[in-house]
Amino acid sequence: MKTKHPFNWKSHSKAPIVGIVRGLPLDTVISIANAYVLAGLSTIEITMNTIGASEIITEIRNKFPNLNVGAGTVCSVEDYNNAIAAGAQFIVTPVINEEVIKKAVADDVPIFPGAYSPSEIYKAWSLGASAVKIFPATQLGPTFVKDILAPLNNIKVIPTGGVTKENIASFFAAGATGVGMGSSLLNKELIKQNNFNGLAEHFKNIKAEIKAYL
Repeated sequence: MKTKHPFNWKSHSKAPIVGIVRGLPLDTVISIANAYVLAGLSTIEITMNTIGASEIITEIRNKFPNLNVGAGTVCSVEDYNNAIAAGAQFIVTPVINEEVIKKAVADDVPIFPGAYSPSEIYKAWSLGASAVKIFPATQLGPTFVKDILAPLNNIKVIPTGGVTKENIASFFAAGATGVGMGSSLLNKELIKQNNFNGLAEHFKNIKAEIKAYL
């Protein structure tokens, strides 16, 4: 089961930030996606434990054809099949599920599996991960990324959890090829206030922090 609209690596590389949307309704996600486009970001993840996740993925794919729209919190083959059927262009998992990874690789769908230890990170990469989501990166920090990539320098990593505007540049300086960001990117107060122009500016400011690494 292959997606009809492949992941656009070129646009992703211009702003390798995966915005993680969890638990928000469709109308709010549409407004976030609009702000995303205004800010020049391109890769957004809808977690499968969001109510109506499949419908949201389909709608955002239809309304924003230039965005990379993926599915996160994919923990089973059933989740995977539902995500791809909805139009997801990439898959993110919180854990290593070999069956899911192998299916994504066979379908030529980019997959970013979650891993924590050096052994897990290496295993995920060996199974064919497009990049490995270091999760949760909150306690590990940029130094861990640098230390991991000393011996495992061929592995692409996307630290997720604890990445903020203040430290995002340090993760890229340590060798990360991208990052995943949830609440620190999707500012809850701005969303609560329906200040999506302000949210777009917030996105731009975060993107500017990594300009030197793009």
